[in-house]
Amino acid sequence: MQEQIKKINTLEELQALYTATFGKNGTMTARLKEMKNMDNDARAAINRENVELRELFKIRQAELENAAMMAGLQKQKLDVSLNKEPENAGTLHPITRSLVDIAGILESFGYEMWTGPEIEDDWHNFTALNTPEYHPARDMQDTFFLENGNVMRTQTSAIQIRSMEKKGAPIKMFGIGATYRKEMDATHGPMFHQIEGLYIDKNVTMADLIGDVKEFLKRFFNINDLELRIRPSYFPFTEPSIEIDMKWQGKKWLELMGAGMVHPNVLRNCNINPEEYQGFAFGFGWDRLAMLKYGLNDLRKMFDGDVRWLKNAGF
Repeated sequence: MQEQIKKINTLEELQALYTATFGKNGTMTARLKEMKNMDNDARAAINRENVELRELFKIRQAELENAAMMAGLQKQKLDVSLNKEPENAGTLHPITRSLVDIAGILESFGYEMWTGPEIEDDWHNFTALNTPEYHPARDMQDTFFLENGNVMRTQTSAIQIRSMEKKGAPIKMFGIGATYRKEMDATHGPMFHQIEGLYIDKNVTMADLIGDVKEFLKRFFNINDLELRIRPSYFPFTEPSIEIDMKWQGKKWLELMGAGMVHPNVLRNCNINPEEYQGFAFGFGWDRLAMLKYGLNDLRKMFDGDVRWLKNAGF
């Protein structure tokens, strides 16, 4: 029987032999029925033979099925001319791409990147920045106040305070992160990103500030013949304070950032002697710079989470 099973070449033949052996009228079925009349040794022998035969049938069935599958594969043809599946490669968000560019430029100038908490206390967000509780400049910002008296950070200037408290002077750093104000339109959102630079040392001047800003903008926008306009302004944490505009595409002036020489009170609040050290600070929304660089016209689209928009915008 074992040799007979091994010589079978089709599943149909194997099934026929299996039925003849283990079917209702099969030879093994008949022998199993006679076991009641046999002694223990004979019953044990028949049981072993029954198990062995069933296992042989299973093995031969698997072999024949595998052979049939391989034969079918041999007859199939692979059409290598078919188009490949469309690729779905990932891409960096324009906010991320612009941050990589901005950080790379500032770090090449010697600035060190710092981050800080988005939930700030009153001292770091206002008071240390020369904006005490009674100061009218607090009304310039629509702040999200929390029940415990803390605020959602309204400006990354708070990171400057923390860096000066920790490192002192001299220091050359830039802080990055999300900030929060009650604003919402095509060019403003309740959450937006800021980058603020700070350089404190001996003999730092306004000319150093304008030189760094101009070179940064030239590199970021890849514009050699950059035109800037410097206007006087007011910020409680700088004195004098300026606004910096850029001539965009040779047509109109765009306000890009605020800046100025760090107010002596801010230095004192960070235990830095303003008689020995001075410096400048500048700040801008990197979302705005990304919109200009990549030709985007609605800030809100950047945070909708719509992958279709990223693809259509060329990212």
